[in-house]
Amino acid sequence: MAQIGNLPKTTTSFDESSNNANKGKYLIPLILITCLFFLWGAANNLNDILIKQFKKAFELSDFQSGLVQSAFYFGYFVLAMPAAIFMRKRGYKAGILLGLSLYAVGALLFYPAAESRSYGFFLFALFVIASGLAFLETAANPYVAALGSPKTAAFRLNLAQSFNPIGSIVGILIGQRFIFSGVEYSKEQLSKISPNELQSYYASEASAVQIPYLIIGIIVISFMVFIWFTKFPSVAEEEVSTKKISLKTLFGIKHFRLAVITQFFYVGAQVGVWSYLIRYAQNAVTGMSEKDAASYLTYSLVIFMIGRFVGTALLKYVQSNLLMGFYAFACIILVGISIISTQYVGIWALVATSFFMSIMFPTIFTLGLEGLGEGSKLGASLLVMAIIGGAVLTAIMGYVSDLHGIKIAQIVPIVCFSVVALYAFTGSKVVS
Repeated sequence: MAQIGNLPKTTTSFDESSNNANKGKYLIPLILITCLFFLWGAANNLNDILIKQFKKAFELSDFQSGLVQSAFYFGYFVLAMPAAIFMRKRGYKAGILLGLSLYAVGALLFYPAAESRSYGFFLFALFVIASGLAFLETAANPYVAALGSPKTAAFRLNLAQSFNPIGSIVGILIGQRFIFSGVEYSKEQLSKISPNELQSYYASEASAVQIPYLIIGIIVISFMVFIWFTKFPSVAEEEVSTKKISLKTLFGIKHFRLAVITQFFYVGAQVGVWSYLIRYAQNAVTGMSEKDAASYLTYSLVIFMIGRFVGTALLKYVQSNLLMGFYAFACIILVGISIISTQYVGIWALVATSFFMSIMFPTIFTLGLEGLGEGSKLGASLLVMAIIGGAVLTAIMGYVSDLHGIKIAQIVPIVCFSVVALYAFTGSKVVS
């Protein structure tokens, strides 16, 4: 009887030791994964600076400058599926290393692109960067979601992604301080400048990106070397299945299919709002400099970061789909205010949307992957491919802006947030 009475204590002690060992095994990889969220946050939001910078350096329309996001997010679309296939065969670590390699190469390509003063070369470099980020996001999101109970997957992923906006803020600060020159000319002023001075001005604006991206490339390479020497433990999928999951099977699952569509529209809304915020601010307040306008983008990302932490805390008490639905309605109202308001009211309304956008990407991601089991990797790659919405809808927003002005172009994100709200309340339920 004494031996039987002691048995549960022995078992509990063993389980606790095993859990502690697992926590120690996962700690360093999780820290490194969190750093990946930081790294791609910086790359994503530097694009918002580049849109304004290239518009000035190459004399582009809103539509043409919006191709920065089109080239970037097209990289996600093209490489997300190959990333999933690659990681099925080689594992998460190999996918992360390849992703970092592409990221570094793309960043280093900015140097020759500036030397040649070719907008197309810059777009190609952005495509290469995004190709690398497709590998990183396809690996990192499901990896974090798989480390624990499926019930808390949304909480874990939101927590990890809370560090993403920190990288975004750093990216904006880099652009604001080291890329923007603060020198801006009106069309009338440009017409009075001599051809030689004009070419010198354009060359100077194009070359402003060289050193920042060179440093980014070196940092990414250093991080890649560190990961190379770190052991990444394998993780079990949420469920074990003996059947192979096909694309047809996945798209036959209603909540997943709608998640892919919703992610397309959400990313389009987020990228559109941030990409043209500098343009909106300078249009709303006459005489506002590009550096001052960029400050509002920084405020947006700080609020986005705060919203991510607040939202993560609220997810302990509120169902993720309901919270996201209410947040989507708030975004619709705020973007609507930006259309009908004047000057600073509209600017701050757009800035405030960042608080409510904060939880949407990871929440849609985890709601879409719920119950997929071994289909999670393939499902994750399709959800990453949906980021193409940032390419398509940002270009559409730029086109509308060229025709009717930047205020009317805000109708595009309103439509997008409406899709998010609809999915949250009616489309995210898992059907057995």
